[in-house]
Amino acid sequence: MHAFDVLGDPVRRRILELLVDGERTAGEIGAVVQEEFGISQPGVSQHLKVLRESGFTTVRPDGNRRFYAVQPEPLQEIDRWLGRYRQFWAQRLDALETELVRGRRVHRTAADPVGPPAGGAAERAEEPRSGRKTIRGRRAG
Repeated sequence: MHAFDVLGDPVRRRILELLVDGERTAGEIGAVVQEEFGISQPGVSQHLKVLRESGFTTVRPDGNRRFYAVQPEPLQEIDRWLGRYRQFWAQRLDALETELVRGRRVHRTAADPVGPPAGGAAERAEEPRSGRKTIRGRRAG
């Protein structure tokens, strides 16, 4: 089975996501996958078998439990294959990063302006009763 066929299934991708942080027992994997996808334990076992036979996972028996772990080589092969196509999205990702930074800057400026407004307006305030301008608490001329 081709690597993209293996990863094309959302259940198998989710199993790999669960294994990224380290080994898990078949029971732990099955509990999560059964809850999230509503498939049976034999269905989960079939997905684990496909991942194991295609080289994406390894299994380590420990008594009556089976511990699964990610095998990095097939993922590295996919990464190498995708390397030829990165040129198509690298420039767009750079542009996206620029827009995200620009958006954060605009949001930050609108939410929390830095420094006083131009013209010293921070020192002037209207008196509530007279409407006259004051400078640091004193009435202006």
